Amino acid sequence: MSRCRGGLTVWMLAGAALLAPVSAAAQLISLRTIPVAAGDQFLIYPSENLAMGGVRIALSDPLLDPFINPARGGEAGVAQAFAMPTFYSIGQNAGSAATLSAGGLFGGRRVFGGVLLALQQIKSGEPFWGPMPLADLAILPPDALANRSNTNKYATAVIGMNVGSGVAVGLSGAVSDLNAVDGVEHLYAMAAQIDQSGSETDVRLGARKDLGNGGLLEGVAVFNRFNMTHDVYYIDWVLVDSTTWQWEQQERRETNRDKTETYGLQLGFQRPVGTSGWRVGGSLTGNYKDHPKIPNYEIVNIPRDPGHSTALDIGVGIAKRADGFTVGMDLIYEPAWSSTWADADTIVITAGGDTIPANGRTVENEFTFSNAFVSMGAAYDVGPATFLAGLRLRANDYHLDQWNNVTEETRRQDEQWMEWTPSWGARIRLKGVEFRYLGRVTTGTGRPGVAWTGTVAERSADAGYANDIVVPPGGPLTLQEADVWTHQFTVSVPIR
Repeated sequence: MSRCRGGLTVWMLAGAALLAPVSAAAQLISLRTIPVAAGDQFLIYPSENLAMGGVRIALSDPLLDPFINPARGGEAGVAQAFAMPTFYSIGQNAGSAATLSAGGLFGGRRVFGGVLLALQQIKSGEPFWGPMPLADLAILPPDALANRSNTNKYATAVIGMNVGSGVAVGLSGAVSDLNAVDGVEHLYAMAAQIDQSGSETDVRLGARKDLGNGGLLEGVAVFNRFNMTHDVYYIDWVLVDSTTWQWEQQERRETNRDKTETYGLQLGFQRPVGTSGWRVGGSLTGNYKDHPKIPNYEIVNIPRDPGHSTALDIGVGIAKRADGFTVGMDLIYEPAWSSTWADADTIVITAGGDTIPANGRTVENEFTFSNAFVSMGAAYDVGPATFLAGLRLRANDYHLDQWNNVTEETRRQDEQWMEWTPSWGARIRLKGVEFRYLGRVTTGTGRPGVAWTGTVAERSADAGYANDIVVPPGGPLTLQEADVWTHQFTVSVPIR
């Protein structure tokens, strides 16, 4: 059977090149073609500014910056240890997770660094529908622990050195042992059981130049590899006797790989303006993403083939600190281009009588993205306490050109949607110990699907979250809204 079988409604989903929206801020650029309600599974690092809408370009974050650019580890100041439980839940019973992170940062005149370990329990979302497995089949029931709860492990280490003349360099490495990625269960909507296993590796090399008077230049090179295996079990109804219309259930297993490698480079600067506390900043980031293996998601049940993406992130920021009051704003534009395709297993005859050879492309997809972000926030000090609030707005906009070389048809589609993330938080310092709280909610996303247009040959279903998503939909998008609520608590203790 040719891989073009589902080409009329190909959904191509590129594997995860952006895993951590906080830890990878700016260096790794997220691409999505459907408004998936993505949980904060990878929100494992501490941050001072996340409650301010994640403002970052002109405003330093001494807790988060060492994990983004390892050369900035020396800005943490006094050595400290921290513990950080994080909880999130997605509406419409679409999943939840609880994470406990613990670690520390240390700084010295010469050497600095940090370490973080995290354990996570992630619970999959409820399916839209599902089979009722027979007791004699080797399929776990829908409420079995293996289907409902999995454990992920994370580890990060940072080391850096001041080499003189205001220059610092640093190296960091992060590894993740993943038994579940949030939302994958919804990509296989008809599966009776999904077993996930895999890893993520992130390596960063950073540099920083102190310009004096609070100004700095920085650069970060990053390599990120995401590699997952999905063992998917189905129960199919098979007609065994057409005379008596006797049907029976049979077990079917598929193994799919999800792999993406990302190469990224970021350059940035910050500098003060005048003497009244104003600061400006800028950043330029480039990513190249290679998708050597894309899963055969049950959503159309056809094999996936390679793809690649190129993305830019161009940002400017402004901030001010004065009299216990801090404000900041970031403006970011992200153009990107992505190509995905499907190959033929055997020789295919096209509608016009031409021949597509084995391994020839049966369907080709070209995306053009034009995304934009606005982040803004404020913080106000009242005695030993600080209160924070912010808003992050993401505008998603892309154009798809699709060529079906088998049916010799072309299709164009444009999609836009907005994601709103208000945030709030507080910090309080008592006898040297700092307590922090972060809350935020993301709206405008949910469980997306494809509207029935009369020309869609395969069944349409709702897709879930799989990080980078480069999916050419088979028709106009639909959305069952589902908000994402996140709460994070942090306790930091100085080590003197």
